[in-house]
Amino acid sequence: MKIFINTWVFENEIKDGISQAKLFNRVKEVGADGIEVRREYFKNLPDELKEINDKRGETKLLVNYSVPDEVFTNDGKINPLLKQYFDEAIKMGITKIKFNLGNFKNYNGSLKEDFKQFPLDKIKMNIENDQTEISGKIANIKYFLQKANQNDVKIGYVYDLGNWAFTNQDADYAANQLAPFVDYIHLKNTIVKNGKLETSNDLNTGKFDWKELLKKLPKVDLALKYPMDNDQELKEQFDLLKDEVR
Repeated sequence: MKIFINTWVFENEIKDGISQAKLFNRVKEVGADGIEVRREYFKNLPDELKEINDKRGETKLLVNYSVPDEVFTNDGKINPLLKQYFDEAIKMGITKIKFNLGNFKNYNGSLKEDFKQFPLDKIKMNIENDQTEISGKIANIKYFLQKANQNDVKIGYVYDLGNWAFTNQDADYAANQLAPFVDYIHLKNTIVKNGKLETSNDLNTGKFDWKELLKKLPKVDLALKYPMDNDQELKEQFDLLKDEVR
């Protein structure tokens, strides 16, 4: 079981212009096993892909890749950009790549044939429950993962705890239904502020009992995925998680 830091943690600094490659040493100092970089945070993609691969070699951190795009288009086709995303992942030396599901219900192709083009033997591909109706519903996710498994297509699942609040679904029920497919867990909690749902900056503050939910899920890699104010806060949150799972 490895612990990753998703670069959303450094949201404010990213907005101020820091590149994700500049965060590797700080993630290493916290004691994490890896870093999860986000595609939407790249400003100069060709240069940053190389920089991240260089920092991966220097720090020996594992690197995961979060891509905010869908596997299936609205008309049920395979997203033509997936090949590009995998090419980017290879250049960075990625361990896992994550997408949203998209409109699988309209897909009528061959999963086995269509996914042969991707290096699933080298990079673990996962889908995540997001905050949308189409890609965030338990039934849709489970149906796709079952079909992928039946067709011997090696795709796993990222259980994102906080997102269940935004889709008004039961996190415990989701854990029970999707546990057999879980390859990776995104940990964040959710609070209500001024009548609106927000992501908490403290794992222990919010509507979810993350410790109890982890007991329902397999022991897989985990990531902290919520904005924090400084490195001291990150260290405290990392130690909170580490003390629970190690």
